[in-house]
Amino acid sequence: MLRYWLEKVWVQNTVLAVLGLLSLYYWGWVFDFGYDFQWPILFTVNDTYQLNFGVEILKGLWLTVKITIISSLIGISLGTALGLARLSDFKPLNWTATCIVEFFRNTPLLVILFFFYFAFPQALPEAGREFLFETQFEFWTATVAVGIYTSAFMAEVIRAGLQSIPKGLLEAAYSSGLTYVQVLRKIILPLAFREIIPPLGSEFLNNMKNTSLAMIVGVADLTWQAQQVEALTFKGFEATTAASVLYLSFSLVIAFIINGVDGRIRSSSKGNNSLPVMFINLLLIPISVFNKVLVNPAARYLRHRRRANMHSGVQVSTSQLILKKLYVTLVLISKGAFLAILAGLLFSLVRGLYNFDWSVIITEFPTMLVWQFPNATGDDLFWGLGGFSLSFIIAIVAIVASFFIGLVVGLGRSSDNRIFRIPSLLYIELIRGNPLIIVIYWVYFLIPVLFDSFINTVWSASIALTLFTAAYLAEIVRGGIQNIPPGQVEAAYSSGLSYWQTMRKIILPQALKQMIPPIVGLFIAIFKDTSLVTVLGVMELTSVTKALDNRLMIASMELWTTAAVLYFLPCLLMSKYAKRLERKLSPEQINLKM
Repeated sequence: MLRYWLEKVWVQNTVLAVLGLLSLYYWGWVFDFGYDFQWPILFTVNDTYQLNFGVEILKGLWLTVKITIISSLIGISLGTALGLARLSDFKPLNWTATCIVEFFRNTPLLVILFFFYFAFPQALPEAGREFLFETQFEFWTATVAVGIYTSAFMAEVIRAGLQSIPKGLLEAAYSSGLTYVQVLRKIILPLAFREIIPPLGSEFLNNMKNTSLAMIVGVADLTWQAQQVEALTFKGFEATTAASVLYLSFSLVIAFIINGVDGRIRSSSKGNNSLPVMFINLLLIPISVFNKVLVNPAARYLRHRRRANMHSGVQVSTSQLILKKLYVTLVLISKGAFLAILAGLLFSLVRGLYNFDWSVIITEFPTMLVWQFPNATGDDLFWGLGGFSLSFIIAIVAIVASFFIGLVVGLGRSSDNRIFRIPSLLYIELIRGNPLIIVIYWVYFLIPVLFDSFINTVWSASIALTLFTAAYLAEIVRGGIQNIPPGQVEAAYSSGLSYWQTMRKIILPQALKQMIPPIVGLFIAIFKDTSLVTVLGVMELTSVTKALDNRLMIASMELWTTAAVLYFLPCLLMSKYAKRLERKLSPEQINLKM
């Protein structure tokens, strides 16, 4: 009886409305937060500091937008170059691009940021350091680091898009007389980008959220301004709420633009009048006018000249032969120059490693691996461990705890019943629309308000990572469930199995098998993200490295390189294991063996 009524849409909408009103009433008028909310601090001038904190937060938003745009341009440009290089037949170029992509994909962004900020200037001559420090060093360090980090992920997306192009199409293009550059510009890249717009959109969103780490090196972005408001007024709840709303709004704007670009590219007719597509068409009007006024007439003129020269066949053949020889010569020169540059970089790398103060690394490596509080006892949390060991423990706690939350939310997200789907969707989008560092601050500020007590920062960080991971894990669960053929669900229902029996005995056993590789990939991401808990003072690997660097002052390059290697090696091994699992569990591979 209850199931019959709950299947009706109007009943589901009514239940959701009642639950929403009850929640609003309880949290708004019944629950005692024990906290004096002062929302006017966001839109009035503070008497003590003579500042309008709302305006300051908007200034931080504008700086976040600038960092996002510049780092996105760096990411897509460098990512395209790396993606093409990974498919090159020139092995030194292929290997170099692979090493760059694997290193940046398997190293935390925060460690890369600290490396560029603390260690990189030491490798430059005095004049180079002075030039860096005079040109908004913090801003450009954060922007370039985020851009390079994003390019490693975009490179893999672009490489997958390039590999999806049918080989016969390329052979037909080459047989028609097109050069490699023409094939790349007119066939390969247009087709590839048409297929990879959705995953590229996700990378652009991740890039925007990654800019929140710019505050770590003193850039006054949105996150920095929100924390500044909290530090000056002790109103962390209001400041973090404002930052969350702005980050969510920015995420919606980026998603709107990506949907418009995707819709315009995929639209086979001119009748697509969706709002995102119309917005993109409006933005492209100047480019269209430029093409009509300058580019198209120039192209017609060149085609006319080419046809006019068709009568002088000998001259055309001679010019083509000269151009072909010139092209081959330029390719050989480019390869030689690349090998010379690569040899110089390898020599500099070997010389730099040789000049390392290895005694510092040998002395401090055990501390970075297993750090302990002085006079730690068995009563301390995790025996007072810190460093790499604590990073690994936090990652395991987060992935294990988030599995059950993600499983429940993923089932709710894939349900047809709005009572379960809508709340699950809100949770996923709310968490995924905010940077992890904002989620960490939310948990840190919210738990004392809700429970009127403070907890250990390690547990606070673990809870934040758990909630953040569960949102991404829920999408993995939803994808795994949707990959199961609908006929199996219908067959299970027709045999008399209930929903929960069908899920437990039919769907989840098969879906979990497909979810293992992405879950391993998620564990890699969470292990890297443990570096962010340094903002709460948790003494994991990044915090320990920073403390050692502040104490020694003269070994930044050695310490941050060691930290990067400690993160890189486990992540690389896990990523290789995930790829091996994916090949082993891939249905295509199984079918080929059959």
